[in-house]
Amino acid sequence: MSFTCRNQSCGAQWELSDVVIKNEGQGLLFRCPMCGARNYVERFESDDGTVVYEQLEGRPFQ
Repeated sequence: MSFTCRNQSCGAQWELSDVVIKNEGQGLLFRCPMCGARNYVERFESDDGTVVYEQLEGRPFQ
């Protein structure tokens, strides 16, 4: 699973092990290690109980 920084001038690719996913009050996100941009994700659990994150295009609905 990989993520792409949504900051248009950055666009860096990151693996899950490269980022820290947390909630800063606006939903789950990771900050790009290169430019610091917020990149929002959604958390899911697969059938076997594994936690999976999917990157969102923009901000999550509140």
